[in-house]
Amino acid sequence: MWMTFLFVLLLLAGLALSIRRQLDHRADRKAMNALVSGQPMQPEPFTPEMLADLPEPARRYFLFTIEPGTLLYTVANITMTGCFGMGTKVKPDYLDFTATQTLAMPPGFVWKMRARRGLLRLSGSDSERWTRFWLMGLLPVGRLGGDSDHSLSAFGRYVAEAMFWTPAAVLPGPNIVWEGLDDDCARLTVLYRGLSQSVDLTVAPDGQPTQVRFERWSNANPEKEYRLQPFGGYLSRFRLFGGFCLPTHVEAGNHFGTDQYFPFFVADVVAVEFPRQLPRPKGRGL
Repeated sequence: MWMTFLFVLLLLAGLALSIRRQLDHRADRKAMNALVSGQPMQPEPFTPEMLADLPEPARRYFLFTIEPGTLLYTVANITMTGCFGMGTKVKPDYLDFTATQTLAMPPGFVWKMRARRGLLRLSGSDSERWTRFWLMGLLPVGRLGGDSDHSLSAFGRYVAEAMFWTPAAVLPGPNIVWEGLDDDCARLTVLYRGLSQSVDLTVAPDGQPTQVRFERWSNANPEKEYRLQPFGGYLSRFRLFGGFCLPTHVEAGNHFGTDQYFPFFVADVVAVEFPRQLPRPKGRGL
C-alpha cells in the first residue's frame, strides 16, 4: 500500500516537473519570437554620413564594423559554443556549453543553453526577465528574476553585447548617446524605460573593437550584495556576417581590470543570423 502510494507520488512529481520544464521551453520560444518581431521590415542601408556628429573613436568603430550599404538589421540570432565558470578565479569550475541567443537591444534578449562537465548536466535560459536553469533536466535550480535588480543587471549585459554583436542597434538616435573619452575610447549610453547604462569601448587604430568595460549592477561579490562593480571583456577573431564585421571570440567577467577578474564567460560564435520578418498579409476588402 505505502509502496504504491509512494510510487504514485513520485510519478505525479515527475509529471509536474516535466510540465514545468515544457512551460519554460514555451516561454523561451515566445520571448524569442517577440524579440524577432521587432526586427525592422525595411531597414535603411548604412552610409558613413550617419556618423557625422560622432566622436572619432566611435566613427572608426562603426566604419570597421558595418560595411557601406549594409541593411541595418538590429535583431540577431547568435549560435555559440564555449565555457562558463561556476566558481572563482582560483577554481573556475568551467562547464562546456552550447547556446543560442536572440539579441534585440533595447527590448531584451534570451540566451538558451545546455552545459556539461563529466556527468553533470545543466540547461536553461537567461533573459532580461528571468534566469532559470535545470539540473540534469529534472530539477529546477537558480530561478531568479522578476525584480529591479535583475532587470538592471541584465540591461548592462545586453547593452554591452549589442555593441559588438548588433552594432546597428547602437547607431546614434533617440536615447542613444556617444561621447569621446580619449583617442581610442568612446562611451555609449543607452536609456530605456527608466534604465540607464553606459559602456566604454576601446578600439584599435583601424577601428576594430578590442574590449568593452562598464559598471554593472551585480551581486557577484563575497557579500552577495547588489552594487555597481567593474565588468568587461576582450573581443577577437572578427568575421563578416551579412555586412557586419563581428567578434567570434569573447571573454568576459566580473571585476574587470582588477586582480579579482577571471573570464567566467568564454564564447566562440558559430553563426550570426539577422532574421527577417515576413510582410503581414493585407486584409481583404468586403
